Amino acid sequence: MILYGGRNVSRSDKTTYRASFYGLSSKFLRTIERVFTNCATRRKSRDNRETGQPVVYENNKQSGILIPPIAYNALISMKLQLTRPIIFFDIEATGLNVATDRIVELCYIKIMPDGKKDIQTIRFNPGIHISKEATEVNGIKDEDVAGCPSFKEKATEIAKVFEGCDLAGYNSNHFDIPLLVEEFIRAGVDYRISGVRFVDVQGIFHKMEKRDLSSAYKFYCKKSLEDAHTAEADTLATLEVLEAQLDRYADTLKNNVEFLAEFSRRNKNVDLAGRIVYNDQGIETINFGKYRGRSVSEVLKRDPGYFAWIMQGDFTQNTKQTFMRLKLKSGF
Repeated sequence: MILYGGRNVSRSDKTTYRASFYGLSSKFLRTIERVFTNCATRRKSRDNRETGQPVVYENNKQSGILIPPIAYNALISMKLQLTRPIIFFDIEATGLNVATDRIVELCYIKIMPDGKKDIQTIRFNPGIHISKEATEVNGIKDEDVAGCPSFKEKATEIAKVFEGCDLAGYNSNHFDIPLLVEEFIRAGVDYRISGVRFVDVQGIFHKMEKRDLSSAYKFYCKKSLEDAHTAEADTLATLEVLEAQLDRYADTLKNNVEFLAEFSRRNKNVDLAGRIVYNDQGIETINFGKYRGRSVSEVLKRDPGYFAWIMQGDFTQNTKQTFMRLKLKSGF
């Protein structure tokens, strides 16, 4: 038996198996086999000289030649097919309230269609206290960011980096993207999300395997996530998880951002916080409170005071802007 990335394949069937499973040429894979066979032979000879004992290379108690999975997967893993840049990012914040909490750390990986990557991690002074609960998760205290710039100071620069890019993250549709947009609004920076496609890796994970990032990383990448809940470690892990998902579900997932954005979406949100959603008929519908399931236009028409309540309430600026847009659209 020869082990390919942990898979057992008989010699007689190996070429057919590899060609059908990976879609790679047999010539290319024979080259890979020859390289790693030579490496294994040299290693075995060296070990024999040092110990005087025979060496058996094993994986799951099946002897044979082991092509290290990390090296093999690096050669065959499915990379993102991009028509425009995409940014994977993760946010650490003062808390979990999108409307009132602030960003303290932002890490992003900007990937260009030609495969070039730019990785940056930025910390901010949020101007408010970082909650004890948040510090217990991300390890960031008030004094750690006291000398850092505010988000407002960096907002224009960050918006330029993000402009024209699709966005991806882990649980990003429900937390990271809404919070980022809130920060841009507070900073007075016009960051437009119209036409931006959101790929939520958690959404794919929950749909395909039905669970946090550490579990997804271990399941898909076969590694433990070190430094979990640091923005850079989480962001890098998120990218690795998505690439592994594309490999694992090649028959289901299409390798393009438009499909991944739609597939990873759990709700058809109108606003980022999901207070308004599209129903099956494509009508903007309220998704909370006593008017849940009712169309926005109907509620605004029958209860004029509801709009004022929204505008004065503890809702995100994006939600308020969406209600305003729909009110103007309805002509009330």
